[in-house]
Amino acid sequence: MHPKDIKIEAYNYLLPEDKIATFPLAQRDASKLLVYKNGLIKDEQFKALADQLPGDALMVYNQTKVVHARLLFKKPTGGKVEVFCLEPDTRYADVPTAMLTKGAVYWKCFLGGASKWKAGQQLVLEQDNLTLHAERLEQQDGAWVLKLSWNEPELSFAEVLHLAGKVPLPPYLNREATKADEATYQSVFAKEEGSVAAPTASLHFTPEVLASLSAKGVSFSSVTLHVGAGTFKPVKSDTMETHEMHAEWLEVSKEQLVVLEKQLRDKKPVIAVGTTSCRTLESLYWIGVQLINGIAVENGAVAVTQWLPYASGFAPIAAAESISAVLKHLQAIHSDKLIVKTQIIIAPGYDFKIVNGLITNFHQPESTLLLLVSALIGDDWKAVYDHALANGYRFLSYGDSSLLWA
Repeated sequence: MHPKDIKIEAYNYLLPEDKIATFPLAQRDASKLLVYKNGLIKDEQFKALADQLPGDALMVYNQTKVVHARLLFKKPTGGKVEVFCLEPDTRYADVPTAMLTKGAVYWKCFLGGASKWKAGQQLVLEQDNLTLHAERLEQQDGAWVLKLSWNEPELSFAEVLHLAGKVPLPPYLNREATKADEATYQSVFAKEEGSVAAPTASLHFTPEVLASLSAKGVSFSSVTLHVGAGTFKPVKSDTMETHEMHAEWLEVSKEQLVVLEKQLRDKKPVIAVGTTSCRTLESLYWIGVQLINGIAVENGAVAVTQWLPYASGFAPIAAAESISAVLKHLQAIHSDKLIVKTQIIIAPGYDFKIVNGLITNFHQPESTLLLLVSALIGDDWKAVYDHALANGYRFLSYGDSSLLWA
């Protein structure tokens, strides 16, 4: 079956409310770890992750950082409008450039309570000495492009969000963010600002877990994929053909690609920390395939479209050769970093090219993230989720973890 023909109802399961972790555990690495390998399931603790990995594994994590993307503006009438900052407008070359912009930015946003926001009317948000203005410009793909300007010209937009915004907790947690979420909804790897949702598989890691992994011999590398609100977008179509995947920004440096290429040439295992790292790694393979086939890849553009990996016509290419092609591309354009967008959908029928194992939380029913899990372990996803539900695992963003081997 082509992934376009997949019926999302086949990936439904009953998730009771009391299985959803509304708050995190006091100790990050105290979470449970379900390990799946060769059809077998066992229960472990995340703090003992090193015991479940070979010493020659490369662990690739996402170093994106969650920004305070929720802004609450006042209408002149006294009502409130919620602005959810999604991503920079197309006038910016990449997310870091936009985040460092001072004085004013143009941003794609979702709006809540905006029915009475008249065209040309400015909204105001005041936080201590900071005054932030919002002006509505145009609609794009179900979102609005806003001009956001502020009175402190020395502040970057990243700093403005930190001062005036709120942590964008997932809607299924059904609660307001607290001060504690500013720390707990951020991973130990968080470095590059730009995500509106945390790469939640990373939330379990602590310095102690990292030390035990290093002692085992496990090596680390990073990528950056800025998680968009589309990660929570429900699949509303009967089949996947008419579900449009959101495009997300990814950034990978030359140094990170060199580490990955060597691991692949040495035929050693690659473990993705989270579905975001997984999508990034697999996207890199298809970027290399296109380059080898003479298809141009431009920085800032969508480099991997949704159904590209399922198109016929590409000859098989070794993963290391594909990554080597990406390195040569960066050399040719005199760049130290690949910055593109990916729209990849990983669903049953996908043939993994780089990732051998995946660390991931337990995902919503009928979600594209559950499709990714099924692509990796087949119909055994049902046994894994049934086991987790029957054995007290906590689900979704603040829930427990799993290590799934392809």
